[in-house]
Amino acid sequence: MANRLLILLAFTALFLFSNSVLCKDSKGKDVVNDNDDDDDEDLSFLEEADAKGEAASHKFNPGQDEAEDQYHEDDDDFGNFSDFDDSGLDQDAYKEPEVDDKDVVVLKERNFTTYAAAATELKGENVVLAKVDATEENELAQEYDVQGFPTVYFFVDGVHKPYSGQRTKEAIVTWIKKKIGPGINNITTTEEAEGILNSEGKVVLGFLNSLVGSESDELAAASRLEDDVNFYQTVSPNVAKLFHIDPEVKRPALVLIKKEAEKLSRFDGKFDKSSIVEFVFANKLPLVTVFTRENAPAIFESTIKKQLLLFASSNDSKKVVPIFQEAAKSFKGKLIFVYVETDNEDVGKPVSEYFGVSGDAPTVLAYTGNDDAKKFVLDKEVTLDSVKAFGEDFLEDKLKPFFKSDPIPETNDGDVKIVVGNNFDEIVLDESKDVLLEIYAPWCGHCQALEPTYNKLAKHLRGIESIVIAKMDGTTNEHPRAKSDGFPTLLFFPAGNKSFDPITVDTDRTVVAFYKFLKKNASIPFKLQKPASPPKSESTDAKETPESSTPSPPKSESTDAKETPKTSTPSDLKDEL
Repeated sequence: MANRLLILLAFTALFLFSNSVLCKDSKGKDVVNDNDDDDDEDLSFLEEADAKGEAASHKFNPGQDEAEDQYHEDDDDFGNFSDFDDSGLDQDAYKEPEVDDKDVVVLKERNFTTYAAAATELKGENVVLAKVDATEENELAQEYDVQGFPTVYFFVDGVHKPYSGQRTKEAIVTWIKKKIGPGINNITTTEEAEGILNSEGKVVLGFLNSLVGSESDELAAASRLEDDVNFYQTVSPNVAKLFHIDPEVKRPALVLIKKEAEKLSRFDGKFDKSSIVEFVFANKLPLVTVFTRENAPAIFESTIKKQLLLFASSNDSKKVVPIFQEAAKSFKGKLIFVYVETDNEDVGKPVSEYFGVSGDAPTVLAYTGNDDAKKFVLDKEVTLDSVKAFGEDFLEDKLKPFFKSDPIPETNDGDVKIVVGNNFDEIVLDESKDVLLEIYAPWCGHCQALEPTYNKLAKHLRGIESIVIAKMDGTTNEHPRAKSDGFPTLLFFPAGNKSFDPITVDTDRTVVAFYKFLKKNASIPFKLQKPASPPKSESTDAKETPESSTPSPPKSESTDAKETPKTSTPSDLKDEL
């Protein structure tokens, strides 16, 4: 490796990437399906409604800014957006935070302290840590298919592979040393053994007949496939004894030691690369992982996709966590068992809200992982037998999915119908209705900007019995037919065709454009009649009626007031990962 140039390259960004995906531009795309050149309908009254609403939609909305600021307030990776606005600043007076960053090849100005710490420890190891600001180096980011930030690649002789380990100094250093070194280290003295056992969280030790040869080669080959566990070998009986291996045991012997509830795992398979890797993979994780911000990536980005999560308070954990740990022994390498402390101020509430878990009683939830994000709830008391049976049914796909839902509204008489998870089938999948559904988030500024237009559309169409204009809070409600790629998402469910996927509404966000889309795609034909009373007479009536001179709050503002309380969202969790 001495003649190779080894580079660990991190692509970073100075803006919040996830927000551009989760809260979409409310203007939408150009109309693609709604060029009704043959339609002679007089839609001037709808255009007038758009013109009146346009000014209102551009008014300053302090609630919107506050909501979005609160939504991103915990995004420590990217800091305050004001940091990136250099207008009016004295550039000479601006200074970066004082961090020891000298051992990183600085390609752009903003640095990660974790990355810098790893660079310092690897100094002299014939490896270079570098970073690129992908917002400036767009072509380079596109060349290497950078999809999110930070993205870390490891280059050897110009060939790169992604780094998928934890974003800590220790994890980065261990991963790189394993890639550039022999992959395995010798332990010859008890002093060395004691130092390793005291300093490392999990280690593999092979007690071999020789430090060279086929046994060592198989162990070294296995070590290169396990990025987050250090491998050692020894021929010393005294060292083996410290690792809880019988000095008289038949060699080769192998153990995995962790600083966890299950401290020791003994290997009893064939001593070859694949068997060793399978053993380490199945036993390296703790029986139960306590959910934290730091270990979230290890949980959700693990190659073991399926998880069982226990939600319980710190008091209840004394009773149920030991049960959970015992059950986990039957699912090593198949399921990840995770404990979420519900009264933990840092993660308890947002994680519980994201998964739709409420109440104080211990709850066990199965999760298929971020790819399809299906959830299943154990509807029995948490016992060893119930958890094990639940895990087996989960692996065999015998469980019924669980979907989040707000309570069904007691009244739902507004022009825009309120949809929640539990009334979705009744309203949206009604075969006798053409249904336009907006999936929104209370914190989304584009959703708030769309609301006046959406309300006007619903008001104009409230006399059309075959059409339903509806909306659903996508942060607190779920349904298998309501899939969104961000907020707002607009879906159209034609009458008589509810078994098919809905149509994604891809049109301008105006009353006229929405009306034309519905006219073209609705299964049940309809035509909107121009109001009989001209707007001028309505204005005259308003002047003649004393009560009308006192303005009442617009309906859309009232709706906003009900929807804007801060709630946890999927992005909260993604940003942690």
